[in-house]
Amino acid sequence: MKVHNERTAPPGTVSLSSPDVGVVLVRLSGAWKKDLELPSADGVMDRVLERPDTRLVAFEHTGLDAWDSSLLTFLVHLRNRCVLAGVRVETEGLPHGVVRLLMLASESKRAKGLPGEAVEASVLTSIGERAFNFARYFSHVLEFTAEACTAFLRLFEGKARYRRTDLGLLIYECGAQALPIVSLISVLVGLILAFVGVVQLKMFGAQIYIANLVGIAMTREMGAMMTAIIMMGRTGAAFATQLGTMEANEEIDALKTLGISPMEFLVMPRMLALILMMPLLCVYADVVGILGGAFVGVGMFDLPANLYYEQTLAALKLKHFAIGVVKSVFFAVLIATSGCFHGMQTDRSASAVGYAATRAVVVGIVLIVVTDGIFAVITSFLGI
Repeated sequence: MKVHNERTAPPGTVSLSSPDVGVVLVRLSGAWKKDLELPSADGVMDRVLERPDTRLVAFEHTGLDAWDSSLLTFLVHLRNRCVLAGVRVETEGLPHGVVRLLMLASESKRAKGLPGEAVEASVLTSIGERAFNFARYFSHVLEFTAEACTAFLRLFEGKARYRRTDLGLLIYECGAQALPIVSLISVLVGLILAFVGVVQLKMFGAQIYIANLVGIAMTREMGAMMTAIIMMGRTGAAFATQLGTMEANEEIDALKTLGISPMEFLVMPRMLALILMMPLLCVYADVVGILGGAFVGVGMFDLPANLYYEQTLAALKLKHFAIGVVKSVFFAVLIATSGCFHGMQTDRSASAVGYAATRAVVVGIVLIVVTDGIFAVITSFLGI
Protein backbone atom coordinates (compact mmCIF):
# COMPACT_ATOMS: atom_id res chain seq x y z
CA MET A 1 0.00 0.00 0.00
CA LYS A 2 1.27 3.46 -0.81
CA VAL A 3 1.82 5.85 2.07
CA HIS A 4 0.88 9.52 1.56
CA ASN A 5 0.51 12.48 3.81
CA GLU A 6 -3.15 12.68 4.87
CA ARG A 7 -3.26 16.35 3.92
CA THR A 8 -1.99 15.77 0.36
CA ALA A 9 -3.63 12.40 -0.38
CA PRO A 10 -6.54 12.74 -2.85
CA PRO A 11 -10.00 11.68 -1.64
CA GLY A 12 -11.15 8.15 -2.34
CA THR A 13 -12.50 7.34 -5.78
CA VAL A 14 -14.09 4.31 -7.45
CA SER A 15 -13.74 3.16 -11.06
CA LEU A 16 -15.50 0.22 -12.66
CA SER A 17 -14.40 -2.11 -15.42
CA SER A 18 -15.50 -5.46 -16.86
CA PRO A 19 -12.50 -7.73 -17.54
CA ASP A 20 -14.83 -10.68 -18.23
CA VAL A 21 -18.48 -11.20 -19.04
CA GLY A 22 -20.60 -10.90 -15.92
CA VAL A 23 -17.68 -9.65 -13.81
CA VAL A 24 -17.35 -6.10 -12.49
CA LEU A 25 -13.97 -4.99 -11.13
CA VAL A 26 -14.16 -2.18 -8.58
CA ARG A 27 -10.89 -0.23 -8.37
CA LEU A 28 -10.37 1.70 -5.15
CA SER A 29 -7.94 4.61 -5.13
CA GLY A 30 -7.07 7.65 -3.09
CA ALA A 31 -7.51 8.14 0.65
CA TRP A 32 -10.67 6.83 2.30
CA LYS A 33 -10.97 9.05 5.35
CA LYS A 34 -14.01 10.21 7.26
CA ASP A 35 -13.30 13.90 6.70
CA LEU A 36 -13.11 13.54 2.89
CA GLU A 37 -15.90 13.46 0.33
CA LEU A 38 -16.26 9.79 -0.57
CA PRO A 39 -18.37 7.93 -3.15
CA SER A 40 -21.74 6.54 -2.13
CA ALA A 41 -22.16 2.77 -1.96
CA ASP A 42 -25.69 3.05 -3.36
CA GLY A 43 -24.46 5.05 -6.31
CA VAL A 44 -21.68 2.57 -7.05
CA MET A 45 -24.12 -0.34 -6.75
CA ASP A 46 -26.54 1.31 -9.15
CA ARG A 47 -23.72 1.58 -11.68
CA VAL A 48 -22.80 -2.09 -11.10
CA LEU A 49 -26.36 -3.26 -11.70
CA GLU A 50 -26.57 -1.24 -14.91
CA ARG A 51 -24.06 -3.62 -16.48
CA PRO A 52 -25.82 -6.63 -18.06
CA ASP A 53 -25.59 -10.12 -16.52
CA THR A 54 -23.50 -9.02 -13.53
CA ARG A 55 -22.73 -12.12 -11.43
CA LEU A 56 -19.52 -11.23 -9.62
CA VAL A 57 -18.03 -8.10 -8.04
CA ALA A 58 -14.27 -8.10 -7.40
CA PHE A 59 -11.96 -5.44 -5.97
CA GLU A 60 -8.55 -4.03 -6.76
CA HIS A 61 -6.70 -1.71 -4.34
CA THR A 62 -3.31 -0.89 -5.88
CA GLY A 63 -4.25 2.80 -6.02
CA LEU A 64 -5.47 2.91 -2.42
CA ASP A 65 -3.35 5.37 -0.42
CA ALA A 66 -4.95 5.22 3.06
CA TRP A 67 -8.17 3.99 4.67
CA ASP A 68 -10.10 3.94 7.91
CA SER A 69 -13.53 2.76 9.05
CA SER A 70 -15.23 4.77 6.29
CA LEU A 71 -13.92 2.26 3.73
CA LEU A 72 -15.22 -0.61 5.83
CA THR A 73 -18.66 1.05 6.04
CA PHE A 74 -18.68 1.52 2.26
CA LEU A 75 -17.74 -2.10 1.61
CA VAL A 76 -20.26 -3.54 4.09
CA HIS A 77 -23.07 -1.50 2.53
CA LEU A 78 -21.95 -2.47 -0.97
CA ARG A 79 -21.71 -6.16 -0.04
CA ASN A 80 -25.18 -6.15 1.52
CA ARG A 81 -26.64 -4.61 -1.65
CA CYS A 82 -24.87 -7.27 -3.72
CA VAL A 83 -26.26 -10.08 -1.60
CA LEU A 84 -29.78 -8.69 -1.93
CA ALA A 85 -29.31 -8.46 -5.69
CA GLY A 86 -27.96 -12.01 -5.93
CA VAL A 87 -24.44 -10.89 -6.95
CA ARG A 88 -21.43 -12.72 -5.54
CA VAL A 89 -18.68 -10.62 -3.87
CA GLU A 90 -15.01 -11.56 -3.98
CA THR A 91 -12.82 -9.78 -1.41
CA GLU A 92 -9.40 -11.20 -2.31
CA GLY A 93 -8.38 -7.96 -3.97
CA LEU A 94 -8.80 -5.92 -0.77
CA PRO A 95 -6.11 -5.22 1.84
CA HIS A 96 -5.62 -7.99 4.36
CA GLY A 97 -6.78 -5.82 7.27
CA VAL A 98 -9.99 -4.89 5.47
CA VAL A 99 -10.73 -8.54 4.72
CA ARG A 100 -10.35 -9.49 8.38
CA LEU A 101 -12.65 -6.67 9.51
CA LEU A 102 -15.25 -7.70 6.93
CA MET A 103 -15.11 -11.27 8.27
CA LEU A 104 -15.73 -9.97 11.79
CA ALA A 105 -18.65 -7.88 10.55
CA SER A 106 -20.10 -10.93 8.80
CA GLU A 107 -19.94 -13.02 11.98
CA SER A 108 -21.65 -10.34 14.06
CA LYS A 109 -24.47 -9.89 11.54
CA ARG A 110 -25.00 -13.50 10.51
CA ALA A 111 -27.56 -14.27 13.20
CA LYS A 112 -29.47 -11.03 12.65
CA GLY A 113 -29.77 -11.07 8.86
CA LEU A 114 -28.93 -8.27 6.52
CA PRO A 115 -30.12 -4.70 7.08
CA GLY A 116 -33.57 -4.21 5.64
CA GLU A 117 -34.01 -7.92 5.00
CA ALA A 118 -37.06 -9.53 6.59
CA VAL A 119 -35.99 -12.91 7.93
CA GLU A 120 -39.04 -15.02 8.63
CA ALA A 121 -38.55 -18.57 9.83
CA SER A 122 -41.10 -21.22 9.02
CA VAL A 123 -43.28 -22.77 11.70
CA LEU A 124 -41.32 -26.01 11.64
CA THR A 125 -38.05 -24.09 11.92
CA SER A 126 -39.33 -22.15 14.93
CA ILE A 127 -40.55 -25.34 16.60
CA GLY A 128 -37.22 -27.02 15.93
CA GLU A 129 -35.24 -24.11 17.32
CA ARG A 130 -37.38 -23.98 20.46
CA ALA A 131 -37.05 -27.73 20.94
CA PHE A 132 -33.29 -27.52 20.46
CA ASN A 133 -32.99 -24.62 22.90
CA PHE A 134 -35.10 -26.46 25.48
CA ALA A 135 -33.01 -29.62 25.09
CA ARG A 136 -29.81 -27.62 25.51
CA TYR A 137 -31.24 -25.79 28.53
CA PHE A 138 -32.35 -29.07 30.10
CA SER A 139 -28.94 -30.64 29.51
CA HIS A 140 -27.30 -27.70 31.26
CA VAL A 141 -29.71 -28.13 34.19
CA LEU A 142 -28.83 -31.82 34.46
CA GLU A 143 -25.13 -31.03 34.29
CA PHE A 144 -25.49 -28.36 36.99
CA THR A 145 -27.49 -30.75 39.20
CA ALA A 146 -24.88 -33.47 38.83
CA GLU A 147 -22.08 -31.07 39.75
CA ALA A 148 -24.05 -29.83 42.76
CA CYS A 149 -24.62 -33.40 43.99
CA THR A 150 -20.92 -34.12 43.57
CA ALA A 151 -20.04 -30.99 45.56
CA PHE A 152 -22.33 -32.06 48.42
CA LEU A 153 -20.80 -35.56 48.42
CA ARG A 154 -17.37 -33.98 48.74
CA LEU A 155 -18.75 -31.83 51.56
CA PHE A 156 -19.93 -34.90 53.48
CA GLU A 157 -16.52 -36.50 52.89
CA GLY A 158 -14.81 -33.38 54.22
CA LYS A 159 -13.03 -32.68 50.91
CA ALA A 160 -15.01 -29.68 49.64
CA ARG A 161 -13.03 -26.46 49.27
CA TYR A 162 -14.95 -23.45 50.56
CA ARG A 163 -14.59 -20.78 53.22
CA ARG A 164 -16.45 -21.24 56.49
CA THR A 165 -16.66 -17.49 56.92
CA ASP A 166 -18.56 -17.24 53.62
CA LEU A 167 -20.99 -19.94 54.77
CA GLY A 168 -21.59 -18.10 58.07
CA LEU A 169 -22.20 -14.82 56.25
CA LEU A 170 -24.62 -16.50 53.83
CA ILE A 171 -26.51 -18.11 56.72
CA TYR A 172 -26.87 -14.68 58.30
CA GLU A 173 -28.05 -13.13 55.03
CA CYS A 174 -30.54 -15.93 54.32
CA GLY A 175 -31.77 -16.11 57.91
CA ALA A 176 -31.59 -13.11 60.22
CA GLN A 177 -31.67 -10.46 57.49
CA ALA A 178 -34.81 -12.02 55.98
CA LEU A 179 -36.80 -11.90 59.25
CA PRO A 180 -38.28 -8.39 58.80
CA ILE A 181 -39.81 -9.02 55.37
CA VAL A 182 -40.93 -12.54 56.33
CA SER A 183 -42.57 -11.14 59.48
CA LEU A 184 -44.42 -8.44 57.54
CA ILE A 185 -45.73 -10.76 54.83
CA SER A 186 -46.68 -13.52 57.29
CA VAL A 187 -48.66 -11.15 59.53
CA LEU A 188 -50.50 -9.76 56.52
CA VAL A 189 -51.28 -13.24 55.20
CA GLY A 190 -52.63 -14.26 58.62
CA LEU A 191 -54.76 -11.12 58.75
CA ILE A 192 -56.14 -11.73 55.26
CA LEU A 193 -56.98 -15.36 55.99
CA ALA A 194 -58.75 -14.34 59.20
CA PHE A 195 -60.77 -11.59 57.52
CA VAL A 196 -61.81 -13.79 54.60
CA GLY A 197 -62.71 -16.71 56.85
CA VAL A 198 -64.57 -14.82 59.54
CA VAL A 199 -66.94 -13.22 57.02
CA GLN A 200 -68.16 -16.64 55.93
CA LEU A 201 -68.08 -18.33 59.34
CA LYS A 202 -69.94 -15.51 60.99
CA MET A 203 -72.98 -16.33 58.85
CA PHE A 204 -73.24 -19.64 60.73
CA GLY A 205 -72.17 -18.35 64.13
CA ALA A 206 -68.94 -20.33 63.94
CA GLN A 207 -66.41 -17.52 64.33
CA ILE A 208 -64.31 -19.59 66.70
CA TYR A 209 -63.32 -21.89 63.84
CA ILE A 210 -61.31 -19.04 62.37
CA ALA A 211 -58.52 -20.37 64.59
CA ASN A 212 -58.66 -23.72 62.79
CA LEU A 213 -58.67 -22.06 59.37
CA VAL A 214 -55.72 -19.76 60.03
CA GLY A 215 -53.67 -22.36 61.86
CA ILE A 216 -54.00 -25.15 59.31
CA ALA A 217 -53.69 -22.86 56.28
CA MET A 218 -50.54 -21.21 57.62
CA THR A 219 -48.76 -24.40 58.68
CA ARG A 220 -49.63 -26.56 55.68
CA GLU A 221 -49.62 -24.09 52.79
CA MET A 222 -49.23 -20.36 53.19
CA GLY A 223 -46.30 -20.25 55.59
CA ALA A 224 -43.98 -22.34 53.43
CA MET A 225 -45.17 -20.96 50.08
CA MET A 226 -45.11 -17.27 50.99
CA THR A 227 -41.70 -17.64 52.61
CA ALA A 228 -40.40 -19.40 49.50
CA ILE A 229 -41.74 -16.71 47.16
CA ILE A 230 -40.23 -13.99 49.34
CA MET A 231 -36.86 -15.74 49.43
CA MET A 232 -36.97 -16.36 45.69
CA GLY A 233 -37.44 -12.67 44.97
CA ARG A 234 -34.96 -11.62 47.63
CA THR A 235 -32.24 -14.26 47.93
CA GLY A 236 -32.60 -16.19 44.68
CA ALA A 237 -32.32 -13.01 42.63
CA ALA A 238 -29.32 -11.95 44.73
CA PHE A 239 -27.58 -15.28 44.04
CA ALA A 240 -28.21 -14.92 40.30
CA THR A 241 -26.92 -11.34 40.28
CA GLN A 242 -23.82 -12.12 42.35
CA LEU A 243 -22.76 -15.12 40.30
CA GLY A 244 -23.75 -13.43 37.04
CA THR A 245 -21.56 -10.44 37.85
CA MET A 246 -18.68 -12.74 38.73
CA GLU A 247 -19.15 -14.57 35.43
CA ALA A 248 -19.23 -11.28 33.51
CA ASN A 249 -16.05 -10.10 35.27
CA GLU A 250 -14.32 -13.45 34.57
CA GLU A 251 -13.87 -14.11 38.28
CA ILE A 252 -15.29 -17.62 37.90
CA ASP A 253 -12.79 -18.30 35.11
CA ALA A 254 -10.05 -17.14 37.48
CA LEU A 255 -11.20 -19.67 40.09
CA LYS A 256 -11.09 -22.44 37.48
CA THR A 257 -7.59 -21.35 36.47
CA LEU A 258 -6.47 -21.63 40.10
CA GLY A 259 -7.90 -25.15 40.27
CA ILE A 260 -10.81 -24.20 42.56
CA SER A 261 -14.23 -25.58 41.73
CA PRO A 262 -16.79 -22.74 41.46
CA MET A 263 -19.48 -25.27 42.38
CA GLU A 264 -17.80 -26.00 45.71
CA PHE A 265 -16.55 -22.51 46.43
CA LEU A 266 -19.58 -20.46 45.33
CA VAL A 267 -22.69 -22.55 44.72
CA MET A 268 -22.55 -25.18 47.46
CA PRO A 269 -22.33 -22.71 50.41
CA ARG A 270 -25.32 -20.76 49.05
CA MET A 271 -27.41 -23.88 48.64
CA LEU A 272 -26.43 -25.17 52.07
CA ALA A 273 -27.21 -21.87 53.79
CA LEU A 274 -30.66 -21.67 52.22
CA ILE A 275 -31.46 -25.31 53.00
CA LEU A 276 -30.55 -24.74 56.65
CA MET A 277 -32.48 -21.50 57.04
CA MET A 278 -35.69 -22.15 55.10
CA PRO A 279 -37.24 -24.62 57.61
CA LEU A 280 -36.58 -22.18 60.46
CA LEU A 281 -38.06 -19.29 58.50
CA CYS A 282 -41.07 -21.45 57.63
CA VAL A 283 -41.79 -22.27 61.28
CA TYR A 284 -41.30 -18.61 62.18
CA ALA A 285 -43.72 -17.56 59.42
CA ASP A 286 -46.28 -20.09 60.69
CA VAL A 287 -46.17 -18.67 64.19
CA VAL A 288 -46.29 -15.05 63.06
CA GLY A 289 -49.18 -15.76 60.68
CA ILE A 290 -51.17 -17.48 63.44
CA LEU A 291 -50.58 -14.46 65.68
CA GLY A 292 -51.82 -12.21 62.87
CA GLY A 293 -55.01 -14.26 62.62
CA ALA A 294 -55.40 -14.12 66.40
CA PHE A 295 -55.14 -10.34 66.27
CA VAL A 296 -58.17 -10.25 63.97
CA GLY A 297 -60.18 -12.88 65.82
CA VAL A 298 -59.47 -11.69 69.34
CA GLY A 299 -58.91 -7.99 68.82
CA MET A 300 -61.58 -7.19 66.24
CA PHE A 301 -64.27 -9.85 66.62
CA ASP A 302 -64.16 -10.22 70.40
CA LEU A 303 -63.34 -13.92 70.52
CA PRO A 304 -62.00 -15.07 73.92
CA ALA A 305 -58.23 -15.27 73.82
CA ASN A 306 -58.02 -18.48 75.85
CA LEU A 307 -60.68 -20.14 73.68
CA TYR A 308 -58.88 -19.06 70.49
CA TYR A 309 -55.61 -20.48 71.88
CA GLU A 310 -57.20 -23.80 72.85
CA GLN A 311 -58.94 -24.10 69.48
CA THR A 312 -55.67 -23.51 67.67
CA LEU A 313 -53.89 -26.19 69.70
CA ALA A 314 -56.74 -28.63 69.10
CA ALA A 315 -56.72 -28.01 65.32
CA LEU A 316 -52.99 -28.14 64.77
CA LYS A 317 -51.14 -31.44 64.73
CA LEU A 318 -47.52 -32.30 64.23
CA LYS A 319 -48.19 -33.52 60.68
CA HIS A 320 -49.31 -30.05 59.62
CA PHE A 321 -46.02 -28.51 60.72
CA ALA A 322 -44.09 -31.45 59.22
CA ILE A 323 -45.71 -30.98 55.81
CA GLY A 324 -44.82 -27.29 55.78
CA VAL A 325 -41.23 -27.92 56.91
CA VAL A 326 -40.68 -30.64 54.29
CA LYS A 327 -42.04 -28.33 51.62
CA SER A 328 -39.69 -25.58 52.74
CA VAL A 329 -36.68 -27.84 52.25
CA PHE A 330 -37.73 -28.63 48.68
CA PHE A 331 -38.45 -24.96 48.07
CA ALA A 332 -34.98 -24.05 49.37
CA VAL A 333 -33.37 -26.43 46.88
CA LEU A 334 -35.41 -24.95 44.03
CA ILE A 335 -34.60 -21.37 45.03
CA ALA A 336 -30.86 -21.95 45.37
CA THR A 337 -30.68 -24.05 42.21
CA SER A 338 -32.61 -21.55 40.08
CA GLY A 339 -30.63 -18.55 41.34
CA CYS A 340 -27.20 -20.16 41.12
CA PHE A 341 -27.83 -21.94 37.82
CA HIS A 342 -29.00 -18.86 35.95
CA GLY A 343 -26.19 -16.83 37.51
CA MET A 344 -23.58 -19.33 36.32
CA GLN A 345 -25.11 -19.39 32.81
CA THR A 346 -24.96 -15.59 32.38
CA ASP A 347 -23.39 -14.03 29.32
CA ARG A 348 -20.65 -11.49 29.87
CA SER A 349 -22.60 -8.25 29.72
CA ALA A 350 -24.46 -6.00 32.13
CA SER A 351 -27.82 -6.60 30.47
CA ALA A 352 -27.31 -10.36 30.67
CA VAL A 353 -26.91 -10.14 34.44
CA GLY A 354 -30.29 -8.44 34.81
CA TYR A 355 -31.87 -10.94 32.44
CA ALA A 356 -30.42 -13.83 34.47
CA ALA A 357 -31.87 -12.43 37.70
CA THR A 358 -35.29 -11.98 36.10
CA ARG A 359 -35.30 -15.44 34.59
CA ALA A 360 -34.16 -17.00 37.87
CA VAL A 361 -37.06 -15.41 39.76
CA VAL A 362 -39.66 -16.35 37.15
CA VAL A 363 -38.48 -19.95 36.82
CA GLY A 364 -38.09 -20.31 40.58
CA ILE A 365 -41.60 -19.08 41.39
CA VAL A 366 -43.12 -21.33 38.72
CA LEU A 367 -41.26 -24.32 40.14
CA ILE A 368 -42.38 -23.44 43.68
CA VAL A 369 -46.04 -23.29 42.68
CA VAL A 370 -45.80 -26.52 40.68
CA THR A 371 -44.06 -28.30 43.54
CA ASP A 372 -46.68 -27.09 46.01
CA GLY A 373 -49.39 -28.45 43.75
CA ILE A 374 -47.62 -31.82 43.59
CA PHE A 375 -47.42 -31.88 47.39
CA ALA A 376 -51.14 -31.08 47.61
CA VAL A 377 -51.99 -34.02 45.34
CA ILE A 378 -49.69 -36.40 47.20
CA THR A 379 -50.93 -35.44 50.68
CA SER A 380 -54.54 -35.70 49.52
CA PHE A 381 -53.89 -39.12 48.02
CA LEU A 382 -52.19 -40.33 51.23
CA GLY A 383 -54.87 -38.77 53.41
CA ILE A 384 -52.55 -36.63 55.52
